[in-house]
Amino acid sequence: MAAAMPEALAEGMSASGRMAEKLSLPSLQSKMKRDPDVYESELSLIYNQFKSLVELFEQQASHNFTSLSGVATDSTVAKDLGDRATFLAHVTPFYPKHLPQFPKELAQFLRSSSRALPSGLRVHVAQALILLINRKMIDIRETLELFMELQTLGDKLLRKLAFSHVIHSIRRLNLKHKNDPKNRELQSILFAMLQQEDELKAKRALITLCELHRRKVWFDERTANAICMACFHTSSRIMIAALSFLIDYEKIEGDDDSDDSDSEDDQSAQQPMVVVNKEAIYKANNKGTTSSKKKKKAKLQRVVRNMKKQQRLQAEQNTNSNYYSPLNYLKDAQGFAEKLFSRLQTCNERFEVKMMMLKVIARTVGLHHLILLNFYPYLQKYVQPHQRDVTNLLAAAVQACHDMVPPDAVEPLFKQIVNQFVHDRSRPEAISVGLNVVREICLRVPLLMTEDLLQDLVLYKKSHEKAVSSAARSLLTLFREICPSLLAKKDRGRPSDPKARPKAFGEVHIASNVPGIELLEENDEESDDDVESGSIGSSKNDNESDEDVFPVEEDDQSDEDDVSEHAFSDSSIDHGADDDNGSGNDSTDEQEGDVLSDDDADDYRSEEDEDDEEELDRPSSRQGTSIPGSEGGEKKSKAQKRKFDDFDEKLQAAGNSLRALKKLAGAKLGNDSSDTQDGILSNEDFQKIKELTAKKDARIALSKHGFKLPNSDQLSSKRVDAAKLEANIRKKLSKEEKQALIKARREERGKYQARSAVKQKKTGGQSNLQKERKKLMPIAAKRAKVAKSRQEKKKKQQRAGKQFRGRKAWK
Repeated sequence: MAAAMPEALAEGMSASGRMAEKLSLPSLQSKMKRDPDVYESELSLIYNQFKSLVELFEQQASHNFTSLSGVATDSTVAKDLGDRATFLAHVTPFYPKHLPQFPKELAQFLRSSSRALPSGLRVHVAQALILLINRKMIDIRETLELFMELQTLGDKLLRKLAFSHVIHSIRRLNLKHKNDPKNRELQSILFAMLQQEDELKAKRALITLCELHRRKVWFDERTANAICMACFHTSSRIMIAALSFLIDYEKIEGDDDSDDSDSEDDQSAQQPMVVVNKEAIYKANNKGTTSSKKKKKAKLQRVVRNMKKQQRLQAEQNTNSNYYSPLNYLKDAQGFAEKLFSRLQTCNERFEVKMMMLKVIARTVGLHHLILLNFYPYLQKYVQPHQRDVTNLLAAAVQACHDMVPPDAVEPLFKQIVNQFVHDRSRPEAISVGLNVVREICLRVPLLMTEDLLQDLVLYKKSHEKAVSSAARSLLTLFREICPSLLAKKDRGRPSDPKARPKAFGEVHIASNVPGIELLEENDEESDDDVESGSIGSSKNDNESDEDVFPVEEDDQSDEDDVSEHAFSDSSIDHGADDDNGSGNDSTDEQEGDVLSDDDADDYRSEEDEDDEEELDRPSSRQGTSIPGSEGGEKKSKAQKRKFDDFDEKLQAAGNSLRALKKLAGAKLGNDSSDTQDGILSNEDFQKIKELTAKKDARIALSKHGFKLPNSDQLSSKRVDAAKLEANIRKKLSKEEKQALIKARREERGKYQARSAVKQKKTGGQSNLQKERKKLMPIAAKRAKVAKSRQEKKKKQQRAGKQFRGRKAWK
């Protein structure tokens, strides 16, 4: 039958009268693409042959002619079916009316007979179906489940082909924009496969989801939560694969299953940065013909897009990579951690799997600031210096600590780490690891440290072991910043803030104003003081303005005086800045309320208007300058600021005379009424705050020699590396490693030779005499040199004299 089909095809083509020679399928395919209407009869003939071959295979499959290699031993039948399937897939877009059901028939054939077909035929049929999907003859939603099932077969080549097709099809679907309706349908298929008990299907679904999440194609909460929920699958292999992806423990997809084009993004990121210069832009817009300029503009746009992509990828690499972890998008992080911890307590998995579960739990607790109090006592039984992978275990313990955990819950674990690792009989490696772990835990929960314990631990800075001394010094440096009072006086050094202390448990600093607004006010006050000192021209006013900006409070005054003094100082500072720069602060009104209420001030002002004007016209006794009362609110406020510079005298004057207090309240209310600022900051103010904050951070960093304490969010987002806990530790080499090191050194040293042989073998180049002989000199210099040598020879002979040495034999 297989031999009769080409004959029938040749008879059909020759009977049509268009050609007398036999055509191969590729040549007929090219002719049908150029002129589809002429070859309709040939198309129907090949389509009928395909149907008959499909029926033949289905009949053989029904009669159980199945084997590991295929259904039949005749390779020509499988070859003819594969060729016709590929042929019809190529010409289907040109015959939409003649082959409307062919894509579905091909998919159904592959779905029903995939396990019975030979491996080569399976690959050919799958390639034909992929070609139809790429040409949009059939939707990926109808074939996704089929290609996922094909990955579960034992065919390695087919698994690789189906996996790459699924990844690239979904990636092309979301290339320009996110297609959420189709994404939800495809995700539902994969999520359902992931929840099945069939281990092969669930694993392939998990690998596909992880790859799409890694490529940031499906970078949403649904995919992240589906990957995280795979940790509770009944199969331990699925659980291990999900845990491995979450902690980046190892690659889930092996080299066999990975796609060849996995590193497209990496290759584009590693390409050199292309710089667009002015000459290229000028040529693209002004030089050449219209078509050439169009090509140049298109090339320029591609270069610009490539530059933006590289900058975006570089920015993503520089930022925190943990942002892309699925653990960040957990809907119920507390429930996930509790459920996984309960499974850890009851499972009988090997130690490596338990360590992976510990890492994921600790990572989730630290990332979301969860409270899992039973987790810390569970870690205690593993905290031993001889425990296997103890550094990874301690890194997980550090990761699970944060400022929301009660110190009482972590204190037993903390004490056991100190007692087991840091003592005089412990090995230097264990002491250094213990000190590093203590430092990392105290960085997150500083309330665990006591004064006696810290001073004992700091004494290890005198150790002769580099790892131990450096770990103790790092602990000392940390507490110089967070709490210097716990250290001995000789160890405190020169801290930036001697009164620094850690926050109490549950203490939170709530911003009551725009962050950094005090820097803007200080900057405005400094500029106001510079203007005042320039206008007055005296150093005395400079000192007084400094006292305005930085008021000094007396310790021996009462609480009421302190409150009123603070109110006076803040109000004077704010009005100085308001009048000169037009920037106001709402806190001044609240502080004025401590001194005098608004109603009382209105009464006083209504009763004493004339007295206020007379008093304001009088010269100031402290500065010797006159304050005209007829001037505007701006000059009036400056005069009042100069008049009441000294806060102690101001309070005494207010206490001795009620009239002075009336004048002060009236002047302040007048300034407030004349001020038109409503407390809204402009874009320039925010930019100035940003610049001042950057300058302040730079000054602090310079004063601390680059040492900066990270905040709670930075600590939780950063993963604790177990290798850093073993810093500066020299590991002992095994016997095999020592022998390999000795052999490598012998090879580098070279063969043994005597000293004279080494001397004779010159490796430093030519001698000076050899260089002199080869030296290129001018002719005059050569002649002078020859003449000089001749004269020296003559003089040498004259000094030697003539001596008789016997008669020559030949004379």
